[in-house]
Amino acid sequence: MIRLVGLSATLPNYVDVSNFLGVNPHRGLFYFDSGFRPVPLEQHFVGVHGKAGSQATARLLNRTCYERVRKLVADGHQVMVFVHARKDTVKTAQALIELAQADGVMDEFAAPPPPPPSSGGGSGIARLAKSPNRELRELVPSGFGIHHAGMLRGDRTLVEELFTQGTVRVLCCTSTLAWGVNLPAYAVVIKGTQVYNAQKGAFTDLSILDVLQIFGRAGRPQYESHGVGFILTTHDRLAHYVSAITMQHPIESRFAANMVDNLNAEVALGTVTSIAEGVAWLGYTYMLIRMRKNPLAYGLSGDELADDPQLGARRSELIVEAARALSQLQMIVFDSATGFMAPKDLGRIASAYYLRHQSVAVFNSAMRARMTEADAIALLSRSTEFDQIRVRAAEEKELKQLLGSACCCDVKGGLDSPAAKTNVLLQAGISRARIEDFSLVSDAAYVAQNGARIVRALFEIALSRRWGPAAAVALSLSKAIEKRMWPFEHPLKQLGVAHEVMRRLEGGSVDLERMRDLDAAELGAMTNNHRYGATLAALVRQVPRLELSASVAPITRTVLQVTLTATAAFEWSDRAHGMAEAFWVWVEDADNTEIYHAESVVVRRRSLRTPAVSVFTIPVHEPLPPQLFVRAVSDRWLGAETVAAVSLRHVQLPELCDAHTDLLDLQPLPVSALQDAALEAICRARFAHFNPVQTQIFHTLYRQPLNALVGAPTGSGKTVAAELALWWAFREHPRQKVVYIAPLKALVKERVADWRARLCGPLGRSLVEMTGDASPDPDAVRRADIIVTTPEKWDGVSRAWQARDYVTRVALVIIDEIHLLGGDRGPILEVIVSRMNHIAAQTGRSVRIVGLSTALANARDLAAWLGITRAGLFNFRHSVRPVPLEMYIDGFAGRHYCPRMAAMNRPAYRAIRTHSPQKPVLIFVSSRRQTRLTAQDLIAFCGVEDNPRHLLHMADAEADAAMARAHDAHLRLALGFGIGMHHAGLTEADRVLCEELFLARKIQVLIATSTLAWGVNLPAHLVILKGTEFYDAKTKGYVDLPITDVLQMIGRAGRPQFDDRAVARIFVSDGKKEFYKRFLHEPFPVESSLHKHLHEHINAEVATGAIGSAQDAVDYLSWTYLFRRLRQNPSYYGVEDASEAAVNRFLSQMIMQCFTDLHRAQCITLEQDGARVTVGPTPLGRIASQYYLSHTTMLTFATRLPAIDRAHPLGGLLHLLSDAAEWAEIPVRHNEDLLNRELERSVPYALGKAQVVDYLSPHAKTCLLVQKHMVRGDLPCSDYATDTRTVLDSSIRILQAMVDVAAYMGLLAPAVAAMELMQAIKQASMPGDSPLCQISPGMDLGEIKSLFGLAGARPSGRGKGRAQQPRCLGSLLVMSDAQLRDFFAPLAARRGPADVQAWCEAVRALPPVDVTIAPGTATATATADADADAAREESKMDSFCGLLPMTQYSMVITLTYTRPESGFGKPGFMCEPGQAYTPRFGKTQYEGWWVVLAQGEEELLAVKRVSMQGKVANNARVKNAPEAMKTPETRSVRLAFITPQAIGKYKLRLLLVSDAYLGLDQEFEVEIEVVGAQDQMVVPTDPSFISKEKMKEYQ
Repeated sequence: MIRLVGLSATLPNYVDVSNFLGVNPHRGLFYFDSGFRPVPLEQHFVGVHGKAGSQATARLLNRTCYERVRKLVADGHQVMVFVHARKDTVKTAQALIELAQADGVMDEFAAPPPPPPSSGGGSGIARLAKSPNRELRELVPSGFGIHHAGMLRGDRTLVEELFTQGTVRVLCCTSTLAWGVNLPAYAVVIKGTQVYNAQKGAFTDLSILDVLQIFGRAGRPQYESHGVGFILTTHDRLAHYVSAITMQHPIESRFAANMVDNLNAEVALGTVTSIAEGVAWLGYTYMLIRMRKNPLAYGLSGDELADDPQLGARRSELIVEAARALSQLQMIVFDSATGFMAPKDLGRIASAYYLRHQSVAVFNSAMRARMTEADAIALLSRSTEFDQIRVRAAEEKELKQLLGSACCCDVKGGLDSPAAKTNVLLQAGISRARIEDFSLVSDAAYVAQNGARIVRALFEIALSRRWGPAAAVALSLSKAIEKRMWPFEHPLKQLGVAHEVMRRLEGGSVDLERMRDLDAAELGAMTNNHRYGATLAALVRQVPRLELSASVAPITRTVLQVTLTATAAFEWSDRAHGMAEAFWVWVEDADNTEIYHAESVVVRRRSLRTPAVSVFTIPVHEPLPPQLFVRAVSDRWLGAETVAAVSLRHVQLPELCDAHTDLLDLQPLPVSALQDAALEAICRARFAHFNPVQTQIFHTLYRQPLNALVGAPTGSGKTVAAELALWWAFREHPRQKVVYIAPLKALVKERVADWRARLCGPLGRSLVEMTGDASPDPDAVRRADIIVTTPEKWDGVSRAWQARDYVTRVALVIIDEIHLLGGDRGPILEVIVSRMNHIAAQTGRSVRIVGLSTALANARDLAAWLGITRAGLFNFRHSVRPVPLEMYIDGFAGRHYCPRMAAMNRPAYRAIRTHSPQKPVLIFVSSRRQTRLTAQDLIAFCGVEDNPRHLLHMADAEADAAMARAHDAHLRLALGFGIGMHHAGLTEADRVLCEELFLARKIQVLIATSTLAWGVNLPAHLVILKGTEFYDAKTKGYVDLPITDVLQMIGRAGRPQFDDRAVARIFVSDGKKEFYKRFLHEPFPVESSLHKHLHEHINAEVATGAIGSAQDAVDYLSWTYLFRRLRQNPSYYGVEDASEAAVNRFLSQMIMQCFTDLHRAQCITLEQDGARVTVGPTPLGRIASQYYLSHTTMLTFATRLPAIDRAHPLGGLLHLLSDAAEWAEIPVRHNEDLLNRELERSVPYALGKAQVVDYLSPHAKTCLLVQKHMVRGDLPCSDYATDTRTVLDSSIRILQAMVDVAAYMGLLAPAVAAMELMQAIKQASMPGDSPLCQISPGMDLGEIKSLFGLAGARPSGRGKGRAQQPRCLGSLLVMSDAQLRDFFAPLAARRGPADVQAWCEAVRALPPVDVTIAPGTATATATADADADAAREESKMDSFCGLLPMTQYSMVITLTYTRPESGFGKPGFMCEPGQAYTPRFGKTQYEGWWVVLAQGEEELLAVKRVSMQGKVANNARVKNAPEAMKTPETRSVRLAFITPQAIGKYKLRLLLVSDAYLGLDQEFEVEIEVVGAQDQMVVPTDPSFISKEKMKEYQ
C-alpha cells in the first residue's frame, strides 16, 4: 500500500483531482478557498492597448508597471516584477530606472544604508563588489535587482539575501523564482503575459497555474496585513485572465501530449502488454476524469460520451495510435490484430534514459555503425531535448568565438539553429572554455547535463545493435562530457596532475603505456621535475586498466566457447576510484565492426587481485576468421582501454553432429508383452500400453543383454526404460545386483520411494539407498537386490571393490541423466564406468550398462565409449514427446540481476493468465529469496483482479487448515492465494505440504528452485523459467545455469494423463536469447570435464594399486570418455591437433602435472628413472581416497596439525577444519559478509587476530556456522540453517580423516582433541560443557548443577571405572529405572513429567560400555636365509609379560554394551541398529568408538575405530521397545604395537573415545614387560615385516 498526499494551491476542480488521487472525500479531502489565505490578496487586472510584442505596447507596459511600482515603493513596500525572459529582467529594471530618473524620484528607490556589520547585513554589499555580473553591480545601488536561471548560483543567492535585507526594493525576475524559491514580497507585478514556446516556435499565453503561483508570493504573513498582485497584459487578453482568476476555470490534463513516451515507459516496465491493459492504464489517469467532465476540450462530442460513458473506445484509439507510433520507431513490438505489445531494446533504452520518441526517430535516421566524434556530437545535438535552446542575437558573437577557439570538431551549417548552438556548447564544455554570457553559461550547463545522459543512451543503442565502432565513440564521448576533456588528451589529466607537468607531458607526446614502464626517477627526469617523479609514478599506476587473457574452445562447428580472464592491473586509491570501477568488455570481429558479446565487469577493492572469469559463447561461421579482438574499456576513465587479440588459426572445429533416431510408426505395445503376470500388474496400475518411445526400445532393453543408451526428452518415459532393463536383470541374473545411479540425492530419494512402493513388494526384492544422508550397514547392502545411489557414493564404495564382494556381483548399472558427463559430477561418472568395465574384465563377469539421457549431439561418441552397438543406441529428437511442447523465449534488458528478475514478474503473471488460467503452473527461479519475492509480486497482481483468489482451488476451511500446517510465514501468506513455494530452506513438512496441494490441484502455482526439476516429479501444463542465472559462490557472481538444467526444467511441462499440449516460457537476459534459441531446439554436445578434476581420481587409483606408473595412468585414461573426445574435439581441451602424438603429449603433460601436485601434497611417492616414472600410495593418499577428500586438504592437515596448541587445541582444530578445500562450494551470498561479522561476535573463537579476515570467504563462514551450531545459537536467516546442514554433513568425514592423519603422524593430543570435537559437533555442545547438555529437552547450567550438586566443574566421564555416586554421566547409565527417575525428580515440579520421561529415555539410549583387554598374538621373524614363505609366524600370547624388544605384538579389546533391565524405551527417532542419540545433529548417526593405544602424553602407538552399526546378536532390527535394551552388543578389535628397544616395564594408556557422546570416554592402563637382550634380536629381512613407521600406516 502506497499512501498519496497531494498539496496544491486552491483548485477550482479539486474534486476531480481528489478522485484522481483516490481520496476518500469524507475523510481525506481538505479544500480551503482564498478566504483562508493568511494574508488577504488584493488583485488588480490592467489592460493596455496595442498589439502584443510591439514596441509601443512594450513602452506602455513599462510605463504602467513603473506607475504601480513607484506608488508601492513610495509607501515603503518591496515589489517583485515578473517577466518572461532572462534578458527582460535587465531591460525592465533599466527601463524603470530611466523613468524614475526622468521623474527625478530615484531617491525613492535608492537602497537604505546597510545595517551595522555586527548584524551581518553588510556582508551582502561586500560580496556584491566581487560579483562577475556587471548588470547586477550597476542595478543594486539604485535599489533594483535581477534574478533568473541564467545567473550564477552565487549571484542568485546574493540577490535573495539583499532582497530579504531590504537592500533591493524592486526585484525583476522570471517565474522560476515563484516556483523554486520561497521569497515573498508585499506586492507582485506580472508584466506581460506572452511567453515564447520553443516547441511551437511562437508566443503563447502565460499559464493560469503560473499566474496563481506568482500571486501566491504576494504578502508576507509576518509583516503585512494583506498583499497586492497586479497582472499587466494587452487589452485583448484581459478578459481571459479576469475570467480565469475570478471564475476559476478547471485545470485540464496535458497527458495526451506525452502519451507516446508514457506508453513506452509502461510497456518497457511490463505493466502494459496489450491494448486492454493500456485501456485499463488510461483509466487511472486524470485525463480520463476530465475527458468525461469536459469532452469537448479533448475532441469528443456529447454523443460519444453518451454512447460510451467509460470512453473505452476513445482510450483504445489513443493506445493504438501511440502503439503504432512506437512500433514504427522500432521501440516496441505491436500486433494490431491481437493487441499484443512487448518492449524492444530501443524502447527500454528510451525509457531508462528518459528519451523522447522524437529523439529516437532522429537517432534511427542518422545513427550509423561507424561514426566519428564529430558525427556523434552532431547527432547528439539534434536530439529534441535541446529544441528549447534558443539562439539569441546577443549570443552570436560569443558563439562564433567559441566555434573558433573551443571546437575541435566541425559544426556544419550556421549558428542560427538550436542544434548548432548545442553542438558548440557541448564542445566548449569538453574544452573547458570560459563563457562570459550568463545565458550561455546556463545553457551550457543544461546541455552538458542532458548531453551526458543522452550520449549514454546512444552507447546503449550501439551496444544493442552490436555496432563496435559506434559504441566505442559514444562511450568515449560520454566520458569526455563528464570529465570535460577530449579523448585525445593525456589520461593523467583526470588525476589532477600539476599544470606544468601536464604541459610537458602533452608537449612530449609520451603515452601512458610507455610511462608504465618507467620508474619514478625516469619520470622525474622526463618532466624536469625530479621531486614530482614519485608522485607521478603513483598516479600512473592508478589509471584503471585490465589485463585480458582469453581461450576459445569449439562447442559445435558454429559455436565457440570463450573463457575470458580479466585481471586488474592498477593500484587502488579510494580518492580516485571510490567504491568500485566498472569496465565494458566486448568481443569484436576481425574488422572491428560487429560485437559478438558484451558484458560489464566491476572491480572492487576487496577483490582487486582476484581475476574475473567469464565464460560465454559466440557464433562463428566457416571459414573461421583469423582472429577476434577482446576490448576492455573503463566506464569512467578516458584512455583506460585494453585490446587483446585472440587467434583462431589453430582452432579445429569438431565433426558434424550425429543423426537422430527416427521415431518409428509402430503399434503401441500392450503391457502383456512383458509375459510376466507380476510385471504386467505393476504396469497396468499406471498404463495399458507403452508409449511410442518405450515401444521402440522395448525389445533391446527387455529381451537382449546389449548395453544401451536412450536419449529422449524429459517426460518421454525413460523411467520405464530403466525398469525394463531392471526386469531383464532379475530374469537373467536373479542372484546379482542392479545399481541405479542418479546425479542428485533428490532424484535418488524419488526413485527409492517410487520403487519401494511399486516394485519391491510385488517382486519380493529388497532395495537400499546409498547417499550422504543414508548409509546402510554392509550386511543390508549384501542382501539388497537394488542399490540406488549417487555417483560420489558409488565411486567411494567401488574404490575398494576387492574388499567388497557385493561390488563384483553387479549385473546391471543404470546411469540416469548421463548427459551430465559435462558437468561437475561428470568425472565421477566417467570413473565409475571405467572402473565397472575394469572389474568385469578382472572377474570375468559381464556388467551391462544402460545410460539414460536427453537428446545428444554426439550420442555416437558416448555410445562407443559405453560399448554400445548400433542396436543399443536410441537418440530421439527433442520434439519426441508424449505431450507436444510450445516454447517461447523472452528477452529482458538490464545489466543488474535483481531489477531484471523483478521485471519478469508481471510477464510471468500474464503468461499464467494467457496460457494456463486454470491448469497447474511451475515457476522456476534461481534462489530461495526469489521464490519469496516472486510470490509476493504474484499476490500483488492477484489483488487487483475481481477474484484475488482465482489461483486457489479449495474451500476456505480447507485453505485455512492448509495454511495452519505451514511453518514459514511467507508460505502461509502465499498459500492463501493458491501459490506455493518449494526450496531447500523450507522445512520438510512445508515442502511436502506444497507438493501435496499442487499434485491435488488445490493450488495452481508452485514457485521452486531448480532442485525441484530434478528431485520431485511434479509436471505442470505451463512451466516458466524465470531467469537462467544463479549466484556462484566461487566466482562471487552470477553464472548461467547448465543447459542440462534448463532442459530438465522445461521437461516438467506437460502431463501425459491430462494435457494434449504444454507450454514453456523461458525468460532470459537479452544477450542470451540467440544462444538458448539454438540449444533448446538442437541437441547439445557432451564434453568431458575429467581433465579439470583429475587429481582425486588418479590418487584413488594409485591408492588401490591400479596405477603404478605414468604408463598405467595413460592406459587408465584411455578407457575414459575424455580420451575419446580428445580426438574428436581437440581444440576444446587445448590439444594442438587430433594426431596420436599430440594427444599422447597432452596426456603425458597432464599426468605429470597431476603426479607432481599429488607428490607435493604427500599423497603419492614419485620416482623417475630416465623415461620411466613410477608412483606409489602414501598413508595420506589412502586417507584422502577413503574419505573422498581433496589432496590439498591432506596437505593442509599434515602441515598444520603438528603446530596445534596442545594446551588449547579446540580453536586451532576448528580453524583447521574450516580451511579444508571441501568448503569452497559453501555459498556466500550478497551482504553475508555483514552477517558473518555479526556472527563472529557471538561465537567463542574469532576468525583471526592479526591477519585481515575475509568475511566473504566460504571457509570463514564454515567456521562460524560450526561454532554457532555448537553453542546452539540462533542463525540470522533460513539460508544459514540450510548451509549449516550442508556443513555438518561433510564435517564428520573430514574430522575422521583429521584423526587418521594425526594418528599416522603419532600426534596423540591433536588426535584426541579432534575426536572430542566430533563429539561436540554431533551433540551441538562445546567440549567443556556438561555431558547432560546432550540430552533433550535441554537443561540449563543451574539445573545440571542442582542435579549433581556441583559448584561449576564439569563432571568428568573419563576414568578407569564408573563412580558409585552420580558424579558423572556413566554412573547414570547403570542406575535402575527408579533410581534414574529419582535422580531427575528435583526438576519434575519445574519442568513437568514429560521432560523427566524424555530424559530417562535419553539416558537409556546412551550405551554403557564394558571393556575387556586380552593379549593377542606375537609376530616372530626368521633369519635372513630362511624360506620367504615362512618368514613370518604368529603365536598366541598368554600375557603382556616376557615380551621381546622391537617385536610386533597385539592386544584384543572387546567392547560390550551391558544395558540394564529397563521399562523405558528409546526416543522415537532411534529405530536402527547402532543408531546414536544425536537429537540436534539433524541426520542419522551411528555409534562408534576409537580405541587408542598411547605411551605417555604425546606418543600415539595405535588407533582403530569400531563401528556399532549393523546387526545385533539375534540379527533382529532394533525396535523402539524396552525388550530391545536387553540385547547384548559386542565388538572386538585387535591393536598391534611394537615393543620398545630398552628392557623394562612400561605402562601403556588405552583410551576408549566415543565418536558421538560427551562424557562416556574411558581410560585404562596396560602394563607390559620387555625382557631379553638387544643382541638376541634377529634382524628381519622380510619386507612384509611391519616396522614402527609401517605400523602407523597399517593402523
